[in-house]
Amino acid sequence: MTLDEFDTIRPIIWKDDNLYLLDQRLLPKQEIYLKLDTVDAVADAIRDMVVRGAPAIGITAAFGVVVAARIRYQESVAHWRELLEPDLDLLAVSRPTAINLFWALKIMHRFIDAVEGDPFPVLLAEAQRIHQQDIVDNRKMGELGANLIGAEQAVLTHCNTGSLATGGFGTALGVIRTAWAMQQLSAVYADETRPWLQGSRLTAWELVHDKIPVTLIAEGAVSTLMRQDKVQWFIVGSDRIAANGDVANKIGTYAGAVQAKHHGVKVMVVAPTSTIDMSVANGAAIPIENRTPDELLAINGSTIAAEGSSAWNPVFDVTPASLVDFIVTEKGIVEAPTAAKMRALMTQ
Repeated sequence: MTLDEFDTIRPIIWKDDNLYLLDQRLLPKQEIYLKLDTVDAVADAIRDMVVRGAPAIGITAAFGVVVAARIRYQESVAHWRELLEPDLDLLAVSRPTAINLFWALKIMHRFIDAVEGDPFPVLLAEAQRIHQQDIVDNRKMGELGANLIGAEQAVLTHCNTGSLATGGFGTALGVIRTAWAMQQLSAVYADETRPWLQGSRLTAWELVHDKIPVTLIAEGAVSTLMRQDKVQWFIVGSDRIAANGDVANKIGTYAGAVQAKHHGVKVMVVAPTSTIDMSVANGAAIPIENRTPDELLAINGSTIAAEGSSAWNPVFDVTPASLVDFIVTEKGIVEAPTAAKMRALMTQ
């Protein structure tokens, strides 16, 4: 088996000088790409979960800058930079927890400041480089992470960390794809991941799409799965990693890591170094996005909760570094992360 057999999905496409996003809200029932030709449409797509996953959000934001710059330059050759600033601000507030968003905007801003003449070709080339480098990095992380996994191992993953959450191939799911291609895995489990059901709608769809057998479980079944020794690894991604190795990820990751520690299951976090925020000392300082209660009270617009009930909907939680066995990045692996080890990784 080759890795290319398990790398067949691209959620972000630049084609014929236009940006297209696979609308992940419609999966697995429909595969529809939306054409986005304004910065407002790109920001809405990020905020409204057309695209999700920290790396994919960053890549989309980079292309959003390209879309906006083309429009602003056409409006004013002399003043396009000033006109572009509100567009950058709009993109920046679309999803506050995903650090890759701000990382990508910072890179694009450097090119905005330096470019002479029409910014479109220069900014497009950089957005495409960010996109392609993400796929290369994911392949590297897949190899590094898979090499940590022994033979005949079973894994559990949470949320979606695959091609849909990145430029392609995936972070944690990239490790799973690589380990499957190396014939190391006996089973792959995915939990449902309420309230957006990224596990059942997206991760299961990706694995079925690439012909990797997957078993879906309810999140409440995680402890029982681990207690029965059915998995040896809990493998997840991250939206932001603090300087001490604390990990912000989809709500439910913390619970999964606590259960893994109790049952002797290894915890692997897979994320590019663009997800590491060395300006944040620990997880307590990571902003956690709270989304509308409606996401908990209803599914696909149909109310499921008792009328009059309220809901609390934080969409990320923080897993302390003490619960993490390995952080896998494209630069290398950090075992039992600490502030000193994270610093060494980021300065190499």
